[in-house]
Amino acid sequence: MVLKMIIVYIALVLYFTVDAIAAEIYERKGYTRLKGALWGLIPVYGLIHVLRARDIKIYQKTALSKFYAPKEILMKLLTFAELVLVAVIVIVPVIYMIGSSFAAQTGLPTTFWPKTLTLNNYTKLFNETKFPVWFKNTLTIAILNTIIGVVFITGAAYVFSRFKFKGKKIGLITILVLQVFPGFMGLIAMFTLFEVFGLLGKPTALTILYVGGAVPFNLWLIKGYLQQIPKDLDESAMLDGANKMQIFFKIIMPLSVPILSFVAVSMFMSPWMDYMLPRFLLDVNVSGGAENIQEQWTLAVGLFEMISGADKQNYTTFAAGSMIVAAPITILYMVFQRFLIQGITAGATKG
Repeated sequence: MVLKMIIVYIALVLYFTVDAIAAEIYERKGYTRLKGALWGLIPVYGLIHVLRARDIKIYQKTALSKFYAPKEILMKLLTFAELVLVAVIVIVPVIYMIGSSFAAQTGLPTTFWPKTLTLNNYTKLFNETKFPVWFKNTLTIAILNTIIGVVFITGAAYVFSRFKFKGKKIGLITILVLQVFPGFMGLIAMFTLFEVFGLLGKPTALTILYVGGAVPFNLWLIKGYLQQIPKDLDESAMLDGANKMQIFFKIIMPLSVPILSFVAVSMFMSPWMDYMLPRFLLDVNVSGGAENIQEQWTLAVGLFEMISGADKQNYTTFAAGSMIVAAPITILYMVFQRFLIQGITAGATKG
């Protein structure tokens, strides 16, 4: 088994290396890189076709020699060796989870892919658990966290980046220092405050903590981005009669879409992944009964409860729930992928 896996791994590395070489040669001859990559996917014949294709662009024949250079080929081999290894590490657990969600058993599957597929785990998830309630709670928190957080943090970042006032430097340093302390250090204080204000067992109240916890990092991130937008735009708009609100919504906001998209997606994701705060603040017997407690939970708490004890062996139902949870996050990343890349690079280089 190990030998077969090694052989398949080496074959994939060689296959993708040849495909990359074919794409580069085809592009140098005047065609698109995509067409070259598609031809390269055909073993042996694809590379022969690329090499024998007629030239539609003038170039030096010696320019192709660099693609056959041992150093260039070695670099491609090492690159694809790493990429294939990373892909296997990432994809194999996902495939195992997908197979487990369709397995006809409740315990932990011992095979990579089940022989018999069934939808019983998904049926059990919706009919025998509070999964729809957990999903609604988490989605509500995520939406509120995204809307309130982006509006509040963007407004604060705009003030810090565009206005001068007393205490500005001290305020920024204070916010930066707050980022050093992990959130779990204040769990006792959070519990006490939630108890005093009657917020225990109320899922939407977690929005206060999520927004507050996201302020330090995201405020500095957005502030750094906004400082790169020329102030000449503000002055020109003021000469045309625009006020501060119009400048913010009609000039600053449209130019800040990449960084705002990055912050919005990251804030939307945080409630789906968080376990500690919901477990600590939403596991309270307010009016009596276990049913009431379960209706407070978020997805992280509810799904973990399925496998948290020796008597709880609902691994396949847990896998089904994980697949459903992954769907909205995956769709969100696919929709905002372009903005996320721009936001990450902007946050890494600006400010």
